[in-house]
Amino acid sequence: MIGMHAIATCLLAAAVSFLYRGELLTALRYFISDSSLGRDMPEPEGTRRSPQGVPYSDMPHIVNADGLHMFCRYWEPNSPPKALVFVAHGVGEHCGGYADIAHSLTQHGILVFSHDHVGHGQSEGERMVINNFQIYIRDSLQHIDMMKGRYPNLPVFLIGHSMGGAISILTVCERPQDFAGVVLIAPMVQMNAESATPFKVFMAKVLNRLAPKLCLGSIDARWISRDPKQVDAYDRDELNHHGGLRVSLGMQLINTAARIEKELSNITWPFFILHGDADKLCDIGGSHLMYNEAKSTDKKIKVYEGAYHALHHELPDTAESVLKEMSTWILERVPTPNGY
Repeated sequence: MIGMHAIATCLLAAAVSFLYRGELLTALRYFISDSSLGRDMPEPEGTRRSPQGVPYSDMPHIVNADGLHMFCRYWEPNSPPKALVFVAHGVGEHCGGYADIAHSLTQHGILVFSHDHVGHGQSEGERMVINNFQIYIRDSLQHIDMMKGRYPNLPVFLIGHSMGGAISILTVCERPQDFAGVVLIAPMVQMNAESATPFKVFMAKVLNRLAPKLCLGSIDARWISRDPKQVDAYDRDELNHHGGLRVSLGMQLINTAARIEKELSNITWPFFILHGDADKLCDIGGSHLMYNEAKSTDKKIKVYEGAYHALHHELPDTAESVLKEMSTWILERVPTPNGY
């Protein structure tokens, strides 16, 4: 959930610092040797453990196309489900932080499911390193297809927060006919024009080529919520990533924002955006841009005055409103048994 402005600025600062430290040749040697080695052979299925040391045989999980184990969560209603909702979490966090959203939906007969993206939470993968943002989209579609196979006649919705908003947007753009609607909480849509200058983007590409695993600035939890209890909970959660954002992921986020901007005018599917106007991590301008540019006839945006980034973890009145608004919007688009 690092701000888009901060990403570009950190990438530029790191690039200049890196080059002036005289480490260019070292990085080049590292890049050549790292790219030539390839991946390690995966461990046998029975011995695979999460980064926290828990055997995957004891955890709900799926295995993605790269052979990486991804921890999953499923929140099931007490009655047969009438819809499916997939939740895509943000950068540096994990799907366990969405229990309140899930519970607000399961009480209405909706099955909610999610997973920790690769390199996050209890899933495998190097922390905060990604070579292609498409991996997140591919993995999401794999999980969604699996659940659609189990519940073939149910409508499918997506909820995405921050980077998870970007994942959700591009996931639906790939297969819009498969989804009944998308809820976006403070989505990552657009780069700040001042931070993503051509020079800064060029320097970021250079640094990504030479030192993709170099760490940038970490997330400042103060900007996640106005609720001190939620900020403290975020800081104490060991499944959140409290280190720096890697250059490779930062570059992927920049590229993804550019990709989304190109897709906006092609969007015709239903969506609901919720964003705080005091969000310092994802620019609310991107949400307004999406609302204005998309050709969807079923679209809605709600702005929370003074609210920060994680609206579902905001002050109690705001969080309660967000959960109610989301549930109502989704339920209004779930067909009734009579088809009305």
